[in-house]
Amino acid sequence: MEQQAGQDWAERAATVRVIGTGAMGRGIAQLAAAGGLTVELADIRFEAVKAAVEHVGAMFDKLVGKGRMTADDAAAAKARLKPVGEPLTPLQGCDLVVEAVREDLDTKRELFAALEKAAAPHTILATNTSSLPVTAIGAALEDPSRLAGLHFFNPVPLMRLVEVIPGARTTDWVPGALMALVRRLGHEPVLAPDAPGFLVNHAGRGLVTEALQILSEGVAEPVDIDRIARDVLGFKMGPCELLDLTGMDVSHPVMESIWTGFYTEPRHRPSRIGRARMEAGLLGRKTGEGFYKYVDGAKQEPPEATAPDADPCPLWLHPDLRETLGALLSEVGVDVETGDGPSPDAVAVVDAMALEGRDATRTLGIDTFFGLFTRLTVTVHPALDPDAGRAALAALFTTGRSISVVRHAAAPVAQRLFASVVNVACGIAEQRLGTPEGIDTAVRLGLGYPRGPLEWGDQVGADRVLDLLETLHNDTLDPRYRASRWLIERAASGLPLTETGTAPSDLLG
Repeated sequence: MEQQAGQDWAERAATVRVIGTGAMGRGIAQLAAAGGLTVELADIRFEAVKAAVEHVGAMFDKLVGKGRMTADDAAAAKARLKPVGEPLTPLQGCDLVVEAVREDLDTKRELFAALEKAAAPHTILATNTSSLPVTAIGAALEDPSRLAGLHFFNPVPLMRLVEVIPGARTTDWVPGALMALVRRLGHEPVLAPDAPGFLVNHAGRGLVTEALQILSEGVAEPVDIDRIARDVLGFKMGPCELLDLTGMDVSHPVMESIWTGFYTEPRHRPSRIGRARMEAGLLGRKTGEGFYKYVDGAKQEPPEATAPDADPCPLWLHPDLRETLGALLSEVGVDVETGDGPSPDAVAVVDAMALEGRDATRTLGIDTFFGLFTRLTVTVHPALDPDAGRAALAALFTTGRSISVVRHAAAPVAQRLFASVVNVACGIAEQRLGTPEGIDTAVRLGLGYPRGPLEWGDQVGADRVLDLLETLHNDTLDPRYRASRWLIERAASGLPLTETGTAPSDLLG
C-alpha cells in the first residue's frame, strides 16, 4: 500500500517549487524542467530568480548546441520555468517543495515552519541539506511526517546520484515517492540514513582520513599519495587533490561533524593536518594554494621522480617476485639474482609487507598487492644504506615504470587507502545504515570511485582485507584499523561482503 501510494504520487506529480537560486537550486530546476515538471523558482531576491531562469535557459541552449537536446525540447523546458519570487508565494498547486538555501539549521527550520502552513496537505517538503539532520530540521514542524531529505550533488544535471533521507518521523510512503520521482527524472536514488554524513559523505571518510593519517606519519608526500591512488587503485582523483577541490574549509568541518556525530568513532578520526591547513587558509583551489599551488586555476603538480645518479646494481628478488618483477627487469638487462640470498654486491627486493626480519641496510620493499602495472611503489626502511638504495632504485627505474618512493610503514599506501575504504563501508553495512547495494551505488555515483567498496572487497577477498587490517591494527595499536564485524563474519563464513545474509526477521512469520 505504502509503495503504491508513493508510486502514484510520483506519476501524477506535475509542479515543484525550488527555493534558493544558487548553484544547487539552478541545477535542480534544470533537471526538473528537463524531466517534464513545471518548476517554480523562488528566492527572497527577485533579481536572483530572474538570473536563475536566464541561466537555466542558457544551459538548455548549450545542450541544443552540443546536440544533446532538441530545440523543441529546450523550448518546452524553458516554458516550464516559472519565476514566482517570494518563497511563500501561494503554492497550493505544488506537489513538491525543494529547499536549497544556505546550510544553517535555524534558517531551514524557520522556512519549513512557514511552508508547512502555506502548502497543501499533499505537498511533500524536501530539504537539499548536505549535512544537517533532517530530523532536527523537522523538529520545528507541527507535523514533520511529510518532510524528507532530497540531497542532490553538484553539478546536479551531471551527478546522477540523489540521496533520499527520511527523518525519524517521516511517513512511510514519502521516501518511496521521492525515489520514484528521482527515477522519473533520469537520476539514481539511494535511500540514506538520517545519520552524520548520510551515506555518501560517511563512506567518503575512508579515503581522505586515511590519506591525512599517512601524511601525518610522514610516510609519503601528497603528490605520491595522489599518484598511487590514481595509478594503482584507479581513482580519477587522489585524496589530496580532492580535498583541494572541495576546499579544506568545507572538508575538515565535515570530518569533525561525522567524527563527533558518531561519538568519536576512531575510523572517522580527523587529522591535525586538516585543521592546521584550514586555519592557515591553505584551502585549495579557491585560495590558490592547498596541497598544491594553482595558477589561473591550474594545478601545479611536481614532476615525476627520476632515476638517481647511480649505477644500477644486481637485484636479488624474493621468489614471489621472480615471475613478475623479475620478468620486467630481465627484459631491460638488469642482473637478477635468484639464489638463496643476495650476493654482497646485490640489494634484496621483497614484498613491502615482508621487509621485517631482513637485513634492512640492503633491502628495498615493493608493493605487490595490486600488481606491477603502470606505477611501482617502493618502500624505504630508515636503516637502508643510502648508496645501496640509490643503486637498487636506479635498477628499478630501467623498467620504464613510474616510481613512487615512500617510507616503510605497517602497510604500503595503496593497501592502507583500500583497506580503510572497504572497512568504513563494512561499518556502514554493519550498522544497517544502508544496504550493500545502496552503499556501492552511492560510492560509485556520488564519489566517482572506480567500483563500490563492498564489491571491491569481494574482488580482492574478505579474508585478505581482514588480514591487512589486522596487520595494521597489531602493528600500530590504533583502533582506526579495528575490523568491522561485518568483515570478520564474512571472512570466516565465505559470505560475500555484498550480501546481507539471513536476518532474524527472515525466520519469523
